[in-house]
Amino acid sequence: MSVSSAASSPAPPPVSAPTQADLLGFVRRIAADAELIASLPLDPEGRTWVRLDGPGGSEAWLIGWPPGTGTGWHDHADSVGAFMTASGALKENSLAARLPSDGWRTLELTDGVDRERRLPAGQGRAFGRHHVHEVLNESPDRHAVSVHAYYPPLPRIRRYSRSGRFLRLEQVERPEDWQ
Repeated sequence: MSVSSAASSPAPPPVSAPTQADLLGFVRRIAADAELIASLPLDPEGRTWVRLDGPGGSEAWLIGWPPGTGTGWHDHADSVGAFMTASGALKENSLAARLPSDGWRTLELTDGVDRERRLPAGQGRAFGRHHVHEVLNESPDRHAVSVHAYYPPLPRIRRYSRSGRFLRLEQVERPEDWQ
């Protein structure tokens, strides 16, 4: 009688999902890799990006930001994430409010929800699900480079317009729209 080695081998332990802290640690390590950061092709007019292998099945990106560019208001749906500026400086505007995940087109925001964070090289942050923000390179003459990681890999990005206190859902993008 023979016993299959596959049948007698214990199952591998399940891989745990990376936490916000894991993602922040990852983007910090990648942002410190000067050779990798310098290898990103930079375009004078549009953002450039390279997809990276993130920890634990996460999605990660190295992004170049020409002077005066930004993302516009958006969120990353059900993904948690982290990003860090590797060179140059970025600014993040965000909302300190949890928005309904579905079923609305326009919301009136309350006073006191706006947050602003300046992120020079070596600075970053982690964020939770449904975090609404915009990221900008406000420099008039210098590129910025940043590292971003998301888990689970981005199922969609919701894009918004903002006029005063009003936030309007404009578009929902899926991975096939940006890869």
